[in-house]
Amino acid sequence: MAAEERVPVLIGAGEVTERLADPALVREPAALMAEALRRAAEDAGAPDLLARLDSLDIVSSVSWPYPDLPGAVAARLPRAPARLVLGPIGGETPVRFIDEAAARIARGESAVAAVVGAEAQHAVAAARKAGIALPWTPPRPDGFGPRRRDDLSPLAVRIGVADPVSGYPFYENATAAAWGLTPAAAHAECAALWAEFSAVAAAHPHAWLRRAHSAVEIATPGPGNRPIAYPYTKLMVANPLVNQGAAVLLTSLAVARAAGIPEARCVFPWGGAAAVEPRDYLLRDTYTHSPSQEAVLEQAMRLAKGAAFDAMELYSCFPVVPRMAARTLGLPSGAVPTVTGGLTFFGAPLNNTMTHAAAALLRALRDGGRQLGLLYGQGEFVTKHHAIVLGRRPPERADFARNVQAAADAKRGPVPATATEASGAAKLETHTVLHDRDGAPTFGAAILRLPDGRRTLARVPAADVATIALLRRPDRTPIGTLGQVRMADVPEWTAA
Repeated sequence: MAAEERVPVLIGAGEVTERLADPALVREPAALMAEALRRAAEDAGAPDLLARLDSLDIVSSVSWPYPDLPGAVAARLPRAPARLVLGPIGGETPVRFIDEAAARIARGESAVAAVVGAEAQHAVAAARKAGIALPWTPPRPDGFGPRRRDDLSPLAVRIGVADPVSGYPFYENATAAAWGLTPAAAHAECAALWAEFSAVAAAHPHAWLRRAHSAVEIATPGPGNRPIAYPYTKLMVANPLVNQGAAVLLTSLAVARAAGIPEARCVFPWGGAAAVEPRDYLLRDTYTHSPSQEAVLEQAMRLAKGAAFDAMELYSCFPVVPRMAARTLGLPSGAVPTVTGGLTFFGAPLNNTMTHAAAALLRALRDGGRQLGLLYGQGEFVTKHHAIVLGRRPPERADFARNVQAAADAKRGPVPATATEASGAAKLETHTVLHDRDGAPTFGAAILRLPDGRRTLARVPAADVATIALLRRPDRTPIGTLGQVRMADVPEWTAA
């Protein structure tokens, strides 16, 4: 086999965004996927390659419960690919799929591959609100079935901190304290970064919110920007209410040349890396950083061999993720690590955001004159991490889909045992406060350390005004504060 047949290249990207007043006119996710694939082949300048597709990875779609999503997508293509895979839940999935597709091409197992995904959560929500039925593929009779959180501590589920919007603030507040920032300074840093993200989204033709927001607007709670989970306002969290689809097309350099695609239109995967944290976030050693994120990004920097990334997308479901990543990467102050505008402003089509990021990064490298790009995706509760490096030129030596779990585990400190019941003295390790739709606190959540070193999770009732105020104090972190925990239906904590 000629060397060029083992050199994977990204050759095309397609995106679809549908903002229609009538949700019944919005195309269902499978149709958005098929359209994104068609556009990706057209973007490559080789529409006939879609009929030669031998491998298709489909990012799991959440907004519509298909009985057979792969079949629904394949039925809309010129020919069903021999390899047709539906991925698991996770925001890192598109990055992993691209990395693994490149690896299969490098091994000679695939000639033309694609990654695709789409969501139509905005249309689904609008139809539900209007009480209308959508004329889409009939859903599974059981929908998605009951939601389960078997990956989390039952205590987290009982207290009500079993969703990402309530889990990521534990990292946000812990990292701020570890970095020596007051809560107010950390909040300002988040808002300034998000303002830069919003400016990128404002210039992106497929972004959902195409207006630049000021840092003051993002940081300040108000009727249109209510507090969600301290310290996050609505303009700091991912926005899944979108109708968006995206696809990227990969092949070998030999096939690209045979199809008449100039090498100047190709982008070369250099390699990627993956690692995970324990799925139950109470079983982490710390909330001040992520060993798995660090190991993955350090491998990406090794792949770059000292060269700087001049285009990148750092996953941005919540500000703490790119802020931690930026510190690991050593990005200079003022760097804007997005080519889409992020999950708040570009939009968060659930698991498929990073396919849109791959499309934008492909354009930035191919058409924007940049040389080296980084895609970093993340899933669950700072749990699953995957990065891939892309370049304008072939790598000296590619290294695809490397598992760097051993390096991540070597960074990890001791993990404290978890106590599901506790009473007596307890010190605050990290925290958040959840709010209702009117902006009033509903309860606080405190991760605590007991005198014997064990960790527990406790609720702070909204009626405990003094402790809630302490958790939201802007001038000094409450982390390290001593208090008392007592058992109610769950542990409850009061600051001393």
